[in-house]
Amino acid sequence: MLDILAITGPIYVVIALGYFLTRWGFFQKSDMRAFGTFVVKVSFPALLFNALSQRQVSDILNVQYLWAYALSTLLTLGLVLLWSNSMAGRSRSLASCYAIGITCPNSGFVGYPVILLSLGPIAGVTLALNMVVENLLILPLLLAWADSEKGSGKWRDVLAQTFKGMALNPMIWGIVVGFVFAVMQWRLPPAFSRSVDLFSQSSGALALFVIGGSLVGLQVKGVRVDVAKIAMGKLLLHPLVAWVVLMWLAPISDPVLRTAALMTCAMPMLGIYSILTQKHGHEGLSAAALLGTTMASFVTLNLLLWMLQKMPM
Repeated sequence: MLDILAITGPIYVVIALGYFLTRWGFFQKSDMRAFGTFVVKVSFPALLFNALSQRQVSDILNVQYLWAYALSTLLTLGLVLLWSNSMAGRSRSLASCYAIGITCPNSGFVGYPVILLSLGPIAGVTLALNMVVENLLILPLLLAWADSEKGSGKWRDVLAQTFKGMALNPMIWGIVVGFVFAVMQWRLPPAFSRSVDLFSQSSGALALFVIGGSLVGLQVKGVRVDVAKIAMGKLLLHPLVAWVVLMWLAPISDPVLRTAALMTCAMPMLGIYSILTQKHGHEGLSAAALLGTTMASFVTLNLLLWMLQKMPM
């Protein structure tokens, strides 16, 4: 168990450091937005470019991984929407809030550091593959679903805006340019390559620090039951569905990638969860769920790593 804590310990130490230094006033919460913007617009694009440009195209276009991860997430999404609309009588926007929290993991700020320390450099490739599924499939579907109850044409506007935003997303461009370099087998000149490396290396610790600082001020009071449902869905249901898919429905031949897919689904939800749901007035629930799920993930991720150590996939 100590060797597992050696993997997850530093990650949650950095998250805790970000939380307490922000809470004690060494940093302002607004600083976390600036740091987060740097990570999203500079560090992660550099990381994604490096991860893809230095690999063979066959390693990047892993259809097995894309299909297994997409199927796992879509099945989980379907279960959540079915329960939210049919059994719990939720509105479409609230059902979408639940589904985003349960099916959209924090692949970058938490998932990448955890997988990097657990499985090594393959973490960069899995991050890129995860982003393709999340940004091109899952988020557009859920945002359109949330807006569909307001009018028949609204979902088209949401999809159009979502894809327009992706076209301007530096991380998407990091994936595209990295893929082009891999296909053409190009290499950057040494001076530029080292510069990209410096930005890439800054992503892990700073991303975790931002997660910690962003948790300051969030409260769970008044929505504990809903938070518990979302946390259980994200940390238990999503990885359980993924395990079933990976074992029987869409197995991945590479055991490392298979483990990475399962670990991705076990991560807490993405850091911009509350931003995505504030349009429909659910940002309070989302923020509380983000806090509760991130804290609970320390236990569930360590338990998952222990189980994978005892029973490799």
